[in-house]
Amino acid sequence: MSLPSRDSYRDIPLYSPSKAKCSVDLSDNTNLFGMPPAAERVLRETVASQVTRYPVGYAPELKQAVAAYAGVEPSRVTTGCGSDDVIDSTLRAFLEPGGLIAFPDPTFVMMSYFAKVNGLRYAPVPLKPDLDIDVDGLLATGAKLLYVCSPNNPTGTVASRAALERLVDNAPGIVLLDEAYAEFARESHLDLAARPNVLVTRTLSKAFGLAGMRVGYAVGDPTLIAEVEKARGPYKVTGLSERMAAAALREDLPWMKARAAESLTIRARLVAELEGLGLKPLPTEANFVMVPLPGAPAVAERMRQRDVNVRAFQGLTVIGDALRIGCGPWPMMEAALTALREALR
Repeated sequence: MSLPSRDSYRDIPLYSPSKAKCSVDLSDNTNLFGMPPAAERVLRETVASQVTRYPVGYAPELKQAVAAYAGVEPSRVTTGCGSDDVIDSTLRAFLEPGGLIAFPDPTFVMMSYFAKVNGLRYAPVPLKPDLDIDVDGLLATGAKLLYVCSPNNPTGTVASRAALERLVDNAPGIVLLDEAYAEFARESHLDLAARPNVLVTRTLSKAFGLAGMRVGYAVGDPTLIAEVEKARGPYKVTGLSERMAAAALREDLPWMKARAAESLTIRARLVAELEGLGLKPLPTEANFVMVPLPGAPAVAERMRQRDVNVRAFQGLTVIGDALRIGCGPWPMMEAALTALREALR
C-alpha cells in the first residue's frame, strides 16, 4: 500500500546539520556562558502542578515581559517555539500556497525549507559584493513577503539602515526582519516594527542562553500580530519556557548584556587569531565569525576528529566555501584554534 503524501514533500530532506558529539561545539551560535540566574531559579522552583496543566493560551506573561523589554504594547507582540516558529507561522499567515517569498542569498538556511513545506515559491537574491542586501533585486522579484536577517546568519554581516528603510518604503507587501543576533550588533532596527508592513523577529536562544527552552517572538503592528497568532496556535510556548523566559527578560538583562559583551571581546580576539593564520574573516556583528576557506567541509571534518565542531558551508553565493565559528569562553576558542591549525596542515 502506498501512503498518501504531498507531491511537493517528496524531495524535502529533514533539516539535519552535522552534529557529531564533540567536547567543544561551536556550531550553533548559542550562549555558551551558562543559564540566566533568574531563569535557573524558576527551573528549580517548578512544581508538578505547573507541569500537568496546559499553559495559558498565547503566553500572556511572556508577551508582557517581551513588550516591556522591547518598549511596545503587548498587542504588538507574538511569541512562539523559537523565532523560527514565528517565521514559519508568518509565512502561513500571509501567503497562499504558491505564493512567493524573496530573501538575500546566502541567509538563514531554514527559509527555503519553510517555503517548501508551506507550498511556497522562493527567490534567493545574491548579496551585493560589499555584502549589503540588494534592495533593487529583492523588490524586482515582486514577492509579497521579503525576508532579511540582520546580522545575517551565516555571514554575520548586517544590512545597512539606508537599505532597510528603502526596502520597507517600497515593499509590495510585508518585510520580515530577523534580528536573532540583535543583542550582539551595534545597531538595532526594532523601531521599524512601528511601520504597518514590518515584523521584527527575535529569539531568547542566542544572547539569553535559553536555546533548549525554545522561545522566540515578533514585534509588529497589532493587525499583523493578530494574523500570526491565528497561524501559531495557542500552546506553542510551554508553561515552563514562558516562566523562565519572562524571568530572564525582567531580571537578567545585566547578566545578558555582560555575557554579550564578553562574546564580542572574544570575537575580536578570535578574528585577530584567524587573521594571524592568513585567513580573512568576514566583518561580523553577531556572536560568530565566518571564514571563507576553500575545502571548508573537509577542514571541519578534520576538526571534528580533534573533538571540535564548527559549521561548514559549501559553495555559498558570493562567498564560496566557508567555516562558521561560534564564540564561547576562551578555553573553547583556544581548543578550536588548535584544531584548526592542525586541520590546515
